[in-house]
Amino acid sequence: MPESQVLLEEHLPSWGHRDLVIVVSDGLSALAAERQAATTLTSLMPLLVAQQMSTYPVFVVPLARVKLADNIGERLGARLSLILLGERPGLSSPDSLGAYITYDPSVERTDADRNCVSNIRSEGYSPSSAARKIAALLLTSHRRRLSGVALKDDEEVLATALNSRLE
Repeated sequence: MPESQVLLEEHLPSWGHRDLVIVVSDGLSALAAERQAATTLTSLMPLLVAQQMSTYPVFVVPLARVKLADNIGERLGARLSLILLGERPGLSSPDSLGAYITYDPSVERTDADRNCVSNIRSEGYSPSSAARKIAALLLTSHRRRLSGVALKDDEEVLATALNSRLE
C-alpha cells in the first residue's frame, strides 16, 4: 500500500466522516493552480461553512488527474469530492483552472459521473463567480444524491441551493 494511502487511513479516525474532500493540483498547468486555486478556495470555503458542509483538510497533490479526488474520497468515505486542477493550457489560456465534482466518489466513477466548472481565471470564469457555482453544484448534488449528467446545470435550481441549509 503506498505511503499516502497509509497516512489517509491513519488520520481517518481523528477526522471522522465528512461531506467533502477537496484536492488541489497543478495537473497540466502549475500556473493555473498558482494563480487561481487559493482565490477560488478563499471564496468557496465561507459559502460551504455557511451551509454547514463539513470538509476534510484540503489535500495538495502535484501532477494529479481528475480521478484522484474520487480515489481519495472513496478511501475517506466522503459524500462528495472536488478537485481544483490546472487544465491543459491553450495558446491563450495557460492559467485556466478546472473544478470537478463527484457525488459518492469511487474509483469506478467516469467523466459522466462528474460535473465540471472550467476556465476559472480572471479572463474567463472569475474565481469568485466560479466558487458560487461550485458551492451551488456541491449543495445540489448533496441534496439530490447525484452528480454528472444526472445533475442538470439549471441556473434556477442552483440559485436556490445557496439560500437553504443542508438537511
